[in-house]
Amino acid sequence: MEVKRILVVGLGLIGGSMAMALQGFDGCEVVGGVRSQRTHDKAVERRVADRVTFHPEEELPGADVVILCQDPAGIIAFLQDNRDRFKPGSLVIDVCGVKTAITEAAKCLPEGVDFIGCHPMAGKEVSGIDNAEGSLFRNTHFIITPGEHSSEEHIALLYRMAEYCRFGDVTRTTPERHDELIAYTSQLMHVIAVSVCDGDDFFSCQGFEGGSFRDCTRVASLDVPMWTQLFTLNAPALAKTVEALEGRLREYRAAIESNDREKLAAMLESAAGRKKQVNLERARGDDVRPRF
Repeated sequence: MEVKRILVVGLGLIGGSMAMALQGFDGCEVVGGVRSQRTHDKAVERRVADRVTFHPEEELPGADVVILCQDPAGIIAFLQDNRDRFKPGSLVIDVCGVKTAITEAAKCLPEGVDFIGCHPMAGKEVSGIDNAEGSLFRNTHFIITPGEHSSEEHIALLYRMAEYCRFGDVTRTTPERHDELIAYTSQLMHVIAVSVCDGDDFFSCQGFEGGSFRDCTRVASLDVPMWTQLFTLNAPALAKTVEALEGRLREYRAAIESNDREKLAAMLESAAGRKKQVNLERARGDDVRPRF
């Protein structure tokens, strides 16, 4: 598929980095869509895209690929408000951290416009266009969730785009399975981080925290409106994952309170062994991704 124009709607950390990473792809024009004057000026200053516009909806009729990089509510609203503006035969993707809700919203698009949910597994503890960088996706995972009617041509295009952005690999799955696993690998980690930061000793522990504490709490300084949306849009899967963790924590608490060293050692050995196994497979270069 020949691509002449890529429209990136939303130039925050991920959108800005995506626009930067895709410059020069197939010789196409990369256009960035923004809302605020500050983001516009910073995008122009940093040359995040070939062009920057306050009216991305006006670019839709000429865009071969549209990448939606707003928050979940913004993506859903943009799809609904502009459903008849997209170019026939174009590919529309999003980079949101939940897939089922966004895929459902994309059903409003007319026949001939192909929507494929995507999720670049990259980020920082800081957000915004000031922190965008073209190398953000290097050696990270790129998840895609093609629909039943997604064309192989568009899927192949996504693989080419991922390679151009220097992603380490592409994982293909369903929106539902994506949300189940992301609840465990990403959202649960954020729940743990913010829960630790709510502890009574958080402000009095300075000077006593080590690397493990800093690693655990690194993602707690999150974008509150964004993560509120992500948690609630994936509520069934995330609630189930949190409940499972609560059960495991109760087991650890029981073993510690009862001074059951044998049980505690067995639990620690099991967890340590599982982590060492994954580390070993990665060191050997094995593909440890799940099969769907």
